[in-house]
Amino acid sequence: MNWEQLLSTKRRREGSGSNVRNIDLRSEFERDYHRIIGSASFRRLQDKTQVFPLDKSDFIRTRLTHSLEVSSFARSLGHNIGENILVHKKDYSFTPGMKDDICNILQCAGLIHDIGNPPFGHFGEEAIREWFQKNLSVMTYHGRPVGEVLTPQMREDLYHFEGNAQALRLVSRLHFLVDENGMNLTYALLNTIVKYPVASTQINENSGNIKDGKLGYYYADREIFEEISRETGTNGCRHPLTFILEAADDIAYKTADIEDAFVKGFLSYHKLLEELTELQDSSAGGGKDGFRPADKLTELYLRGKDKHAENPEEYAVKNWLVRVQGFLIDCATYGFTSNYRMIMQGDYRYDLFCRTYAEKLMDLLGDLAFREVFTSDAIYKMEVAEGAMLDFLLDLFMNAVVGYDDGTREMDSLSRRMVALISSNYKRAYRCQAEGKGEAERLYLRLLLATDYICGMTDSYAKRLYQELKAIL
Repeated sequence: MNWEQLLSTKRRREGSGSNVRNIDLRSEFERDYHRIIGSASFRRLQDKTQVFPLDKSDFIRTRLTHSLEVSSFARSLGHNIGENILVHKKDYSFTPGMKDDICNILQCAGLIHDIGNPPFGHFGEEAIREWFQKNLSVMTYHGRPVGEVLTPQMREDLYHFEGNAQALRLVSRLHFLVDENGMNLTYALLNTIVKYPVASTQINENSGNIKDGKLGYYYADREIFEEISRETGTNGCRHPLTFILEAADDIAYKTADIEDAFVKGFLSYHKLLEELTELQDSSAGGGKDGFRPADKLTELYLRGKDKHAENPEEYAVKNWLVRVQGFLIDCATYGFTSNYRMIMQGDYRYDLFCRTYAEKLMDLLGDLAFREVFTSDAIYKMEVAEGAMLDFLLDLFMNAVVGYDDGTREMDSLSRRMVALISSNYKRAYRCQAEGKGEAERLYLRLLLATDYICGMTDSYAKRLYQELKAIL
């Protein structure tokens, strides 16, 4: 892979060639940024769950604040890595202008990396997958189970529903402002957000290659994926910037989950110190010259006491997380630059923290949040309620769209009303994509239509619509 091709500014719909471009001094990637910021899909992230759904606290993160943090970390990593490539002459074809481009691309990618996630966070993704696994063999279309009408890849797309694949679909099709090309973003940016460049029938969690773990694009969007892959020269490999985006996401959510857990009372200073001390004593949490996490937390606690902080434990935890973020940025920079040749050849199989001082610390932060927060009674209760809401909405909308635009049978009155609720933009995007397609693919696209609409809902809207349709006053 080479940077000139990887940083492709091509879009599906090229500009008109008017004089506007002569007075607009923004780069193509800066233009992407403004398209994203001005979109309704981006604004909706302010009311989508990161960890704590429908939380009334102003402090707790949403998908919007998380995406802004990822965007910031990704840009910083792009700057560090680009500068390292230039200073150490790792690639003589790499220019200062390319460094600026990767910073701008990564800033944009951070903003949209979660834009396809459904309401209620990662549990929402799980609930949608499980709904399809339970119901595709039960729903019927002209007397046949829907699962039998669809092709294997169509079925697997639904069984392996994934917010990452939905993000590519949303920005390239569903944001129907001018035409069917969505936000019409650059190919370099679109490829950066494809974390898993494999179809649903190619998923292999045991391959040992990070890129094979999940669905990266739907059958419905295969032509878009193939085009951006061909244009950027990745040809089925991960785009190098995807590794950087993923590292920024990992830094943001693993440190944020610890902070949010502390603020919400799920995790205490003493529990965090106990876990970090055990890690440090095992010599896995930092080498001779590495970051010693328990010592740093203790040091900050004592500093908080010396400063007469109102809550020295809070002072310690919050300041410790800032130090950790800096350490993790350094480690991810090293992870990319030390594996530069393999990444550019498409042979690197791991995340950027693998075999760095940060690897065990990142594992601990993720495991600690899982044990102390994600398996707590409070979260389980919320997820049970969220599951009930999503199941109800999926039942109504999926059964309604099966007969929509079929042409061979009348829809019942309830189904007509349910389809009428779906955004006209989504229905227009469906009609553009379904034109000229066969029966099975049109059915598949109708199921995606309902999925698109539900994924576009905010947490509050999904809850309100559920209450209204259930006549809960």
